[in-house]
Amino acid sequence: MKAKDFRGIIPPMMTAFTKDGEIYEKGTREIVDFIVPHVQGLYPVGSYGSGPMMSIAERKRTAEIVVDQTKGRVPVIIHVGCSDTKNTVELARHAESIGAAAVGAVTPYYNEYDQECIYIHFKTLLDSVGIPVFLYNNPKLSGNKVSDDTVMRLVKDGIAGIKDSTFDIVNYYHTEMALKDFPDLNLIIGTEAMLVATFDAGAQAAVTGLGNVYPDLIARLYQDYLSGDRRKMMETQELVLRVRQITKYGLTVPTCHAVLDLRGIDAGYPRLPFTKVSPEVFQKVKAALQEVNLL
Repeated sequence: MKAKDFRGIIPPMMTAFTKDGEIYEKGTREIVDFIVPHVQGLYPVGSYGSGPMMSIAERKRTAEIVVDQTKGRVPVIIHVGCSDTKNTVELARHAESIGAAAVGAVTPYYNEYDQECIYIHFKTLLDSVGIPVFLYNNPKLSGNKVSDDTVMRLVKDGIAGIKDSTFDIVNYYHTEMALKDFPDLNLIIGTEAMLVATFDAGAQAAVTGLGNVYPDLIARLYQDYLSGDRRKMMETQELVLRVRQITKYGLTVPTCHAVLDLRGIDAGYPRLPFTKVSPEVFQKVKAALQEVNLL
């Protein structure tokens, strides 16, 4: 696939675990089947997917489960970002070998890196696979922001696109303007919160966490946008923002597990140190979703 072929809603798919913290294959496959009918792609093993909390072997196995269960219905972009280059490359080569459509990688994390280190990391990744590579820019989680100059160098080397999770609309606009001479680059927004604004600015795809628990609602927002009915679209965007707030009543990943439970999906457990939400939070989430007629 070409970079611009990745369009629409691409949830950063969650991973199901057993109570003991093992990969829960049945639950992970159930999540795939719950999401896929409503979306245009999947982005597993990232932040929502607890990728950084897994071993390399576990990440490979989760990727295999997702690709196998998806059965080619939508393209799968496997997140392969690690705190080092060697493991990132290993995961990327594995993703390519099992049929992933592309890979994405957050900037190396934990340590502080200068722009030359970040450039070399992604250039090495680009040279290691033949499928599209997306740069995942999330400075809050990685601690390392990618400069526009570094992005420009990587675009010239063949980076397919950027998943922008800065949660900064001004930064998105600045990046879009800086890359206007590279029309084949796919600048993807990494949140549903700014979907309308960024699509107005030219975005064609969104990696939306809410797509894990309400893929049908996010699909409605995408279709409302494509229809051009601005009033209807903004009503749906406001509902999306309201539901997004509800998923923040507790820690996001455990709360999303709770919402899936409420929707009848066997998503297992979040992985320690995450714990299931308290009964009080569970009931608060349930009442709030009932209030907006989504349960």
